[in-house]
Amino acid sequence: MPEISVKFPLSPMDPSSFRLLELPPDLCKLVEASLDGDLGYVASLYCSSLLTQERLSIKGSREEDAVLCTPDKTYAIRSVALSNSVLVLTSPPSKEAASTDMDIEDSSNHVVIQESLKEILELVPTVPKLHRLRTMLRGMEWEEGHEDEDDEFDAEGDKQPRRRRYTYEQARSELQASDREIDAAIKEKHILVINGALRPIAPSYLHTILELLLTSLVSLSQPHESASVVELATALESDHEIQREVSCQVMRWFGDITGEDDEERWRVDVSGVVKQIGLGVLRHYKDETIPETDFIQKWRNAVGDTFEAEVTMEMLAGNYLSSSPSLSSLAAEPKASQLLTYFPRAELPTDPALRFSDLFLTRARWKATDITPFLEDIAVDAKDRDRLLLKYARAVTDVDGPWYTARAR
Repeated sequence: MPEISVKFPLSPMDPSSFRLLELPPDLCKLVEASLDGDLGYVASLYCSSLLTQERLSIKGSREEDAVLCTPDKTYAIRSVALSNSVLVLTSPPSKEAASTDMDIEDSSNHVVIQESLKEILELVPTVPKLHRLRTMLRGMEWEEGHEDEDDEFDAEGDKQPRRRRYTYEQARSELQASDREIDAAIKEKHILVINGALRPIAPSYLHTILELLLTSLVSLSQPHESASVVELATALESDHEIQREVSCQVMRWFGDITGEDDEERWRVDVSGVVKQIGLGVLRHYKDETIPETDFIQKWRNAVGDTFEAEVTMEMLAGNYLSSSPSLSSLAAEPKASQLLTYFPRAELPTDPALRFSDLFLTRARWKATDITPFLEDIAVDAKDRDRLLLKYARAVTDVDGPWYTARAR
């Protein structure tokens, strides 16, 4: 092993010139593949269209903790103190080598201490920070009969300036999430992209469009495995004045569209459509209860004979509360079904402490199977979810099995 001479720099060291970032294995492989030009490996992980895009970006305003985003994941950046200092060494510049009477040809055997680091930055997978999206798009809903309104009105009916539209490109640059996570959120939250602007569709309007699509499938004798996009979009536009751009985006949210131009075919995501229609029916019972048997019957009627067999309450986990009927109801009908109330996790706080606070204010104790669906969107995986339960809840076991109560009161 060749000998290396270590020297201190002639000028004072800048204490903020370097940062050491520890990469997790999957991210390290991505970087190495990029440096080595191993495009095949990257293509197998992502898709060829991403090869020309930025692979890594750091996002965050002055008020936010920075995160690092890859094309499909988000990592929190944490500072970790080191018990021993780490020295950053570089080759000396030629002028410095000359000024210290070094032979420039032998300068490769010398290194200069540039900085002494007492911390490193580590990357930890985290859930994307998309909670700002709902606030930014408030008041921009795309509703039936009000789609093209560019002005707003106050309580007296006076015209107010239109709110500035929030664009897809702004979402990509400002939200602390990867591009793929942002695209998934736009699809999951049912946000239309109209002329580059993000417009969340009103839940009642989405419910109407889905019911019309199912009705049109039957009336046009279109198979749900390969329905004509053109015929469906034309039917909704001519008969119900639903813009083609809107109906096509809704079809993409709830299925796959293949083919080109007039030959496009829609393969319906049956479970996705059935679930969304179920949510549309359940949404009317936020301030009142409905027996589970009655709700399921309404749900089956809404999806029609073709898809009624797909209806299951497991689809709606994390969107409702279930409670036992009153003693008087049980006395009159011993086999009375459970009572359901609309309680969507999408409207709960995204901060874990506040999420658990809201959950335990709603119920003093939860069955493990009941509370788990309400934590899926604030935990990276099952291990992270269990960590949150250990931190914010206390496990108690009785004859009915495990229950969770609030750890802090």
